[in-house]
Amino acid sequence: WTQRYFGTFGDLNSAAAIMGNKKVANHGITVLNSLERAVQNMDDIKNTYVELSILHSEKLHVDPDTFRCYVQAALQKFLTVVVSALGRQYN
Repeated sequence: WTQRYFGTFGDLNSAAAIMGNKKVANHGITVLNSLERAVQNMDDIKNTYVELSILHSEKLHVDPDTFRCYVQAALQKFLTVVVSALGRQYN
């Protein structure tokens, strides 16, 4: 599914390629900025994301399950790095 949505991002075939990809990094910044908007609008997240929801559903035709999979994988990877950093002095 990554090639469907990120076909213009170039090589996404390995972790190293993804880590060095500026388009991936820029998209990550976009996602984090969007999450910051959600935090700033905790009382009205649904309305905060109306335009972004329309973009993803009507223009990009992203399967909603993709978001669930993405969030689970991203959080797992992020927390793995945090745990590793916290425990590195124990090695």
